[in-house]
Amino acid sequence: MKILHTSDWHIGRTLYGRKRYHEFSAFFKWLTNQIADQQIEALIVAGDIFDTGTPSNRAQQLYYHFLHSLASTGCRHIVIVGGNHDSPSLLDAPKELLKTFQVHVVGSAPEKIEDEVLLLKDSSGDTELIVCAVPYLRDRDVRSAAAGEDHQAKNNNLIEGIAGHYQAVCEHAISIQADCSHAPPPIVATGHLFAAGGTKVEGDGVRDLYVGSLVHVDGTIFPEAIAYLALGHLHSSQRVGGNTRFRYSGAPLAMGFHEAEKDKVVLVIDLAASEPHITEIAVPRWQKLKSITGNAQSIPEQLDQLTTLGESVWVEILYDGDEVIASLQQIVAEGIADSAIEVLRIVNNRLKERVLERQSPQETLEEMSEEDVFCRCLQAQEIPEKQSELLLDLFRQTVQELNDEDSQAQ
Repeated sequence: MKILHTSDWHIGRTLYGRKRYHEFSAFFKWLTNQIADQQIEALIVAGDIFDTGTPSNRAQQLYYHFLHSLASTGCRHIVIVGGNHDSPSLLDAPKELLKTFQVHVVGSAPEKIEDEVLLLKDSSGDTELIVCAVPYLRDRDVRSAAAGEDHQAKNNNLIEGIAGHYQAVCEHAISIQADCSHAPPPIVATGHLFAAGGTKVEGDGVRDLYVGSLVHVDGTIFPEAIAYLALGHLHSSQRVGGNTRFRYSGAPLAMGFHEAEKDKVVLVIDLAASEPHITEIAVPRWQKLKSITGNAQSIPEQLDQLTTLGESVWVEILYDGDEVIASLQQIVAEGIADSAIEVLRIVNNRLKERVLERQSPQETLEEMSEEDVFCRCLQAQEIPEKQSELLLDLFRQTVQELNDEDSQAQ
């Protein structure tokens, strides 16, 4: 069986205010063609379908139009699990209808563990693949709160809860596999989490999972019975601890300028042999991004080189010259006049340094995380270090609880 693994679409995501629907639309058309050309039999999407729990009508339209387009590709099974950005209620709402079209949706951890184990059948009615469709596991899904728990105890209990969840799901899958009268079907699992050893880059949009420092789940928690583990959450394609069978597909679009030059892929897994054969398929770039760093002389030169290409380019300008200049925006505007270049962001580092020296920070909220803002408040109020650590831990827990709330739930 041939499977295509993708994740972290983040439909509806913007980049410094610019909408990216044309990129999402182009990606879905390309992906539909790849599924047909590669003769993919099962598509697995490992979470973060949408960028927010309240996606726009246009974002939802792109999603459902793509699912409809798969009917003509020959792909027999589609498995979609929720991520930490998704609303479980919104994903699950049409699941019974979608199931009639062999689209299986698991927006959040169900009450019964067996409901996460999907049996994908061939044309003869025999199970050809068992999928442990594990979505993003929220704190309440895997951990029981205990009075007097300290921060480390919470972390340990959460890790144990996640490990126990995978163990239980896989044990159920193994029992089904053993009862099959024909050749045992392989077991594939999904997940949306941060596995130890995984990497992310500044500005790639990855929201830390779980409370406090618990963002690393050791790869050894995943049972060896899993023939392939399709993970989501990290936006760069990578292995888990060097294991070739446990993979992140990464996001198909660059989430920020720091990813502008990174290759994006989807993964095709062929389960015909005893060991999965995995192929990376490069995703085209439909909107060119460029980060330019330089001084008052080199920035116009780099912009001039871009304008000669005659392409539509979204640009980030990072000024790092020694001299302080207040006319950077004018210099940039002159450099892109009558071109297809759009400058989405200008950071005048020297001017920022001078302002900071005057004790008057001028960062925009878009450049700062919630935690950055909270830490600034602690500093401004001159909160003692020991008390600041406690307050920061409570703040992280509060933010996590807010992120885990289902905005679409009644």
